[in-house]
Amino acid sequence: MKLSGKVALITGAGSGIGAATARRMAAEGAAVALVGLPEAGVRDVARELSATGGKALALPADVSDSNALAAAVESAAREFGHIDIAVPNAGIQMHREDVNLHELPEEVWDRTHDVNYRGVYLTCKYALREMVRQGTGGAIVIVASVTGLHGWSRNVSYMTGKTGLIGLGRYIGVHYAKYGIRCNTVCPGALERTPNHDRHPDPEGRRRNTTERIPLGRLGTPEDIAPLITFLTTDDASYATGANFVVDGGLTVA
Repeated sequence: MKLSGKVALITGAGSGIGAATARRMAAEGAAVALVGLPEAGVRDVARELSATGGKALALPADVSDSNALAAAVESAAREFGHIDIAVPNAGIQMHREDVNLHELPEEVWDRTHDVNYRGVYLTCKYALREMVRQGTGGAIVIVASVTGLHGWSRNVSYMTGKTGLIGLGRYIGVHYAKYGIRCNTVCPGALERTPNHDRHPDPEGRRRNTTERIPLGRLGTPEDIAPLITFLTTDDASYATGANFVVDGGLTVA
């Protein structure tokens, strides 16, 4: 129960990495505020955690909406009394629309960055405001992607947003250390289901081609990522900040 007494705010918590992280942190004793859309997913995970004895609060909100996200953070702090952990995780991937920069529709770029970059900025902003006000430190883990480490992704909006998140994590790690706040980024590799998996033009081809390139011989799952995110928020990781951690089955070094 390494997070006993802690309160974690997680975005994109209705599915995937966000939901897996919420379950893992709840199992370690944290109260969890689940933020994101669609509303049904967030509420389902909150009910699941509550049914097993955890403390969970569903806060459906569009992370790109500043007022909605500020209200969600305030609601979490009011309900649980404080916020110790933030996991800005919510993200989208527009797949077939997000290609060829010289032909890229501006609305695809804008929508992707509204969620994946602006949404993380807003989550960090309001979580940091609460942590600084509390004066008791905190931990932030930003969920980026291995696509932010290289240039091979065809999805230019998705890739560039994830690259920016790594820089944001470094900035927070340096400039908020004086408040006792740590910030790291995690770069998941290729998972069995991408964000917006139903919009991928060739999911089976992606699975086959990517698996061949991964030294461990399989795609990842949200449950492969959640333990590291959780670890980075515990006192066991108290000397880690401003760093980027890759969890990809060896994909980026193969």
